[in-house]
Amino acid sequence: MTLRSKTVSSMALAVALLASASPVLAQSAPTSLPYDARRGVFTFASGLEGSLPAVVQVTTLGQSRGPSSDAEDPKPYASGSGVIVDAAQGILITNNHVVENGRKFTVDLTDGRLFDAVLVGADKATDIAVLKIVPDGRPLNLKQVQTVDSDTLRTGDLAFAVGYPLGLDQTLTMGVISGLNRSGLGDAVEDYIQTDAAVNSGNSGGPLLDSRGRLIGINTSILSGGMGGGNDGIAFAVPTRIMLYVADQLRTQGEVKRGETGAIFASLNAEKARGMRLGIVRGAVVADVAPGSPAERAGLRDDDVITRIQGRPVANAGSVNATVGIAAPGTNLNVVYLRGGHEATTTLPVETPVNSAVHIGVDRVLAYGATLRDVDGAVQVAAVEGGTPAAQGELTAGDIITSVGGQAVSDARAAAEALRGSAGAVEVEVTRNGETASVKLDIPLPA
Repeated sequence: MTLRSKTVSSMALAVALLASASPVLAQSAPTSLPYDARRGVFTFASGLEGSLPAVVQVTTLGQSRGPSSDAEDPKPYASGSGVIVDAAQGILITNNHVVENGRKFTVDLTDGRLFDAVLVGADKATDIAVLKIVPDGRPLNLKQVQTVDSDTLRTGDLAFAVGYPLGLDQTLTMGVISGLNRSGLGDAVEDYIQTDAAVNSGNSGGPLLDSRGRLIGINTSILSGGMGGGNDGIAFAVPTRIMLYVADQLRTQGEVKRGETGAIFASLNAEKARGMRLGIVRGAVVADVAPGSPAERAGLRDDDVITRIQGRPVANAGSVNATVGIAAPGTNLNVVYLRGGHEATTTLPVETPVNSAVHIGVDRVLAYGATLRDVDGAVQVAAVEGGTPAAQGELTAGDIITSVGGQAVSDARAAAEALRGSAGAVEVEVTRNGETASVKLDIPLPA
C-alpha cells in the first residue's frame, strides 16, 4: 500500500507559526501549551486520552435477506460508532441511521470486551439514538465523556472526531470548527456543527470532541464531491444543545414529544433580501402562518423576518426549526423580528399539536383542506389542498360558499363551524362563475 504524506499538517503548521512568532505575539500566547516535555513533542493526548475509552463501536444486526435466512439468527448489516454518556447506567449515544430497523445490537469496547445492547429510543428528525448496554455478570467498568455546551463553540476551535471508520479500529482525526448553525441537508431538525476533521463511513454516531476531550457533538453526515462518498473535509455533527434534549426525552419517555407553532419558515438569502429591501442576508422568513395557530396569536405574519430566537442569532430557517424542535409543548420562545424594516419582539408559544381538521384564525379559516376568507360580505374559497376532503369534493379556489348542509352561512367562521359540526356526506352550495352549484364533502366520522 502506497502512503502519501500531506504537505503540512495543521498541527505542524501551528507549531511553526508559534516558533516564528514575534515577541509581541509570544507575550500574548497562552502561558502553557500542550507540550510533553519528557518526549519533547506537542500533543493533545493528555486531554483526549480520558475520553477515548468511552467511544465504542456499534454493530446492528437484522434478518438476512438470503434464501436461507434464519429469523433466529440475525446478521450484521450496519455498523457505526457511539459514545458513552452515562457509565453508571451503561447509556450511549449514536445515530438513528446506525440502528434503524435493527433487531439486535452489540457494542465493542476499546479494551476488547463485547456486550449486547438494547435500543432505548431513536429520533429520526435529529438522527439521534440511545442504546443501553446489557450487563452479563462481568463488571462493566465503563468510562464516560464530559459534555460541554455547544453554544460556547467558536469557528476556529480545534475539534477531534473519534470513531471506527472504514473497518479500522478506533481512529482519532483533528480539524477545526469550520462553521456553526448549518442546515439544509434534509432532516427535520438541523443546526449542525461543521468541521473539517476527517469523518468517513463508520464514524457515524461517534463523538466530536474539543481539545480537552469534552463532547461537543455527535458526528452524523458528510458532504462529498466524489463518486466514492469519501471525506472532502466537510462533516456535520449534531450539537450537544440538541443531543442532550433528545437523549433525555428518549430516556424518560421513549420518544421525543414536540410542539408546534403553526408557522412555516424559509431561509433568508440575498435574492429575497433584495426583494424585501433588507440590508441583511441572515434570518428566517415567515412563509406561512396557520389560522388559529400559536404563531398567529403571537402576531407573526407572512414575510416577517426572524433575526433572533431565545437570545440566539438566527442564521436561517434551520436555526428557528431547531429551536422549536427541542422546545417542549408549553414553552414560550422570545422572538425578535423585522417587519417593514422595523424591529419588533413577541413571545411565540410552542403548543401540543392539535389533531383537528378545522382551524379558525383572525382573517381566515382552514376547514378540511379548504382555506376560507371573508370577501365583500361573502365566504370565498381562497385555496384548496390536494388530497383533502375539500379537494375530493371538488371545491375550487374562487368558489363562494352560500350554505353548508342546508344552513345558510354569511362568513368564514360560520361556514367552518357548520363543517365542524357535520359528519358523513355534507352538501355544500356554492356560486361558481356566476352559477349555483352543489358539491358534496365526505367529512370523516368521529373516531
